[in-house]
Amino acid sequence: MVELKLPEGASGVLPNQYLESAIASGAIHAGGYTIPRENVQPASLDLRLGEVAYRIRCSFLPGRSTVERRIKDVTIDELDLRREGAVLETNLPYLIPLKEQLMLPQGVRAKANPKSSTGRADVFTRVITDESSRFDEVAAGYRGGLYLEVVPLSFPVRVREDLSLNQLRLSVGSTALDDQDVRDHHRDQPLLFADGFAVPDEQLALSNGLFLSLNLRGADDGRVGYRSRGSAPLLDLSRIGAAEPDAFWESVRREDGDRIVLDPKSFYLLMSREAVSIPPGLAAEMTAYDPTSGELRTHYAGFFDPGFGFDVASQFRGSTAALEVRAHDVPFMIENGQRVCKLTFERMLAEPTLLYGQGIGSNYQRQTETLSKHFRHPGGAAASSAPAAERGPTAVQLDLYDRTG
Repeated sequence: MVELKLPEGASGVLPNQYLESAIASGAIHAGGYTIPRENVQPASLDLRLGEVAYRIRCSFLPGRSTVERRIKDVTIDELDLRREGAVLETNLPYLIPLKEQLMLPQGVRAKANPKSSTGRADVFTRVITDESSRFDEVAAGYRGGLYLEVVPLSFPVRVREDLSLNQLRLSVGSTALDDQDVRDHHRDQPLLFADGFAVPDEQLALSNGLFLSLNLRGADDGRVGYRSRGSAPLLDLSRIGAAEPDAFWESVRREDGDRIVLDPKSFYLLMSREAVSIPPGLAAEMTAYDPTSGELRTHYAGFFDPGFGFDVASQFRGSTAALEVRAHDVPFMIENGQRVCKLTFERMLAEPTLLYGQGIGSNYQRQTETLSKHFRHPGGAAASSAPAAERGPTAVQLDLYDRTG
């Protein structure tokens, strides 16, 4: 029986040192493969694609069955992800068995999210597990495989075996901070900054999470972000800083009044107005928010690991978040300072022994551009000089004007 040596009465998100223990004990394993130590992040684990991808005719949840049994009924084609990998076409669903598997002890649960670079390339992903009726949530004590549904939405993409498109976070007990907890923590250790200063306590917008707003003032030239181009070329997700942005993106500039109008079905990359700081004792997750319909459930989200935007020496104050925005059905106007998403916070079981951005190849610490690591920055610089193993989140897909829940 697999056991994790957790403190008695423990509650919180498992940090990197406990994730490493989970791997050593077999609670997380990869069969005959070794899990690279560099895939362990401060509060999450990068999961790797296996050797094969199944082109399926529809998405599904296994319910009381296993994924392996269900997939036989919906498979159209099988693609080899070894060597040069395979091309995944836009708006078609694929299911890929992941190399990592779980043998979780009772009481330990898991949750998955796409990596930031995955979302910024407009690639939809979600994890499926055996005998489950929910995506991305892994029941406490689960024992079995992990399967990743992948749907490229804007660009055809090339993927290969061992590529990481999503992350897994383990937790135990009660982890969530309520609004008063967040407010108290912000007074002691600021979580949100604007114009280089901590947001005053009375200006925090809280409702089951801490709201963030859009920056549509942008640069001096009026640019506030990017919009995906139609008929774009193939994007190789295993190559870093190689893709030319102009082939995939066009600049978005603000209108008078610091606003833009979203075209239906187009995909936008924008930035948050506020800067976020996640201290070592907390982890966070971004969720979408639609002010016209209340809370919006969506499978697009992003993990924020401890250390994102955080600096012990206070040499900088927070990092802005990349926001991936999509409108539906009709043109939709958004304005500077409009609230479009929020952060929910969780307690860490213990402070991690490594932090996001501190010498671990984090791609998006102190980010000022929304483009993912796959693209050269405007002006010719690569999006990141960090190694191919991305070290963290942080973006959220905002599905505005969607009433489907």
